[in-house]
Amino acid sequence: MKTAAVPCDPTIITLGCRLNLAESETIRAINAGRAVVVVNSCAVTNMAVAQTRAAIRRARRLHPDAELTVTGCAAQIDPAGFAAMPEVDRVIGNAEKLDLVAWGATEPVVVQDIMAVRTTAPHLAVSFADHVRAFVEVQNGCDHRCTFCAIPFGRGNSRSVPAGAVIDRVAALVDTGHREVVLTGVDLTSYGPDLPGTPSLALLVERILRHVSGLERLRLSSLDSIEIDDRLFALLTGEARVMPHVHLSLQAGDDMVLKRMKRRHARADAVRLVERLRAARPEIAIGADLIAGFPTEDTAMFANTLALIDDCDIVHAHIFPYSPRIGTPAARMPQIDADVRKARAAMLREAAARRRARWLCSLIGSRQAVLVERPGTRGHAGNFAEVALPAAAIGRVQEVTINGVTDGMLIGAATAAAAA
Repeated sequence: MKTAAVPCDPTIITLGCRLNLAESETIRAINAGRAVVVVNSCAVTNMAVAQTRAAIRRARRLHPDAELTVTGCAAQIDPAGFAAMPEVDRVIGNAEKLDLVAWGATEPVVVQDIMAVRTTAPHLAVSFADHVRAFVEVQNGCDHRCTFCAIPFGRGNSRSVPAGAVIDRVAALVDTGHREVVLTGVDLTSYGPDLPGTPSLALLVERILRHVSGLERLRLSSLDSIEIDDRLFALLTGEARVMPHVHLSLQAGDDMVLKRMKRRHARADAVRLVERLRAARPEIAIGADLIAGFPTEDTAMFANTLALIDDCDIVHAHIFPYSPRIGTPAARMPQIDADVRKARAAMLREAAARRRARWLCSLIGSRQAVLVERPGTRGHAGNFAEVALPAAAIGRVQEVTINGVTDGMLIGAATAAAAA
C-alpha cells in the first residue's frame, strides 16, 4: 500500500489557545523548508491532553516518514509521557519552541524548568500566511495560582515582551497586509510589571495605536476583569480601532466558588464591570470563560453561574466542565460527579446559545464592518459575530448590512468596500 508523502514544508498542528496560534507561526518560520510535523499541544483540561495524544497518533498515520515533534503546555508538563509515545521523535519545551538553537539540537527531549524562564521572545514570524487576522504574543506565563489551573506549570511565571518589539512586529504584520491584530497572552492584563518603568497593558495599546497608524483593527484576547483599570476601560469603550469585543476570564458566578478557585473578583464586580462597559459603548459584545461543576459546587452555586450568562449578557461563551488536573489544589477538594459536571456544562451551553441567538437577531438591520476571511464567504464583525457573505476579496474590511441569521451566523449583504 502506498504511504502518504513526507511534507516538504513544516506541518503545524495547533491545539488550544490563541497564544499557541501565535507561537505556531514562529515555529513555522523557524522550520521553514524542513519536512517536519509539529504538534503544539494544550493542557488546559484532561480532555485537551487526550486530544493532543489523538492528534499525535493521527499525524503519524498521515505522515509515517516525517520527524514528529511535540511541544506546548502538555509536553512541558509531561515530557517523559510524550517522549514515551512510539509516534513521537522529539519533545521540545514551551520556552525552547521559540528558540532556533533548540530546533537544531539532536537531543530527543529539550525541556528546561519553565519556572526559571524570565523572558519571552519577540517572535520571528512576520506574517500569518493563512490568516487575515494576526496574533501577537505580548505576555506569557502567570503569577496567579487559581486552584483549578495547571497552566503555570506549562507556561511559568509572568513575563512581558518589551513594547518596542511588539510595535515592530505589529508594524511588520500591517506592512504584509494584515488588517487586524490580536494581542495575546496567558494573563494579558498582567502585562508590564517586569519591564523597566512597569508599563501597563493600556499604555502598550496606546503606543501601538500611536506608532502603527496603518493598523485598522486591534483586538484583545482574554482579560482578567479585576485588572481592567480606568485607562484600559477608556480604550475598550472609546477607541474606534479597538474592537467592541471584550472576553473576560470569569470562570464562575458564585462568590464561594470564586473564593475556592482563588479568583480575585466577586460576582458583583463582574456584573458591575459589564454594566459600565455596555453603558459606555452599547455595541460592545461580552465573552467569558465559565467552568461547570467545580469541586463543592452545589445546585444554588451553579444557579448563580447559570444566571451570570444573562446578568453579564455573555454572547461569546467558552464553557468547560471542571477537569481535575494533577498537582492542583482543586484536585484535592471534594469532587462533583463527572456526569453532573457534564450536565451542568450542557445547561450553561444551552443558556449561552439562547442568549447568543437573541443577540444575533437584535443585529438584523444593522451595518457592520466585516473583515473578510477565507474562503471569502465569511468573516467577523468588530463585535466578533461571524457573518456569512457573498463572495468578496479576502483581507478586505467589507461594509455590510445584516439581513438575517442562519446556523449561528449573521447574513450580510455588501453595501460598500473599503480600499484594498
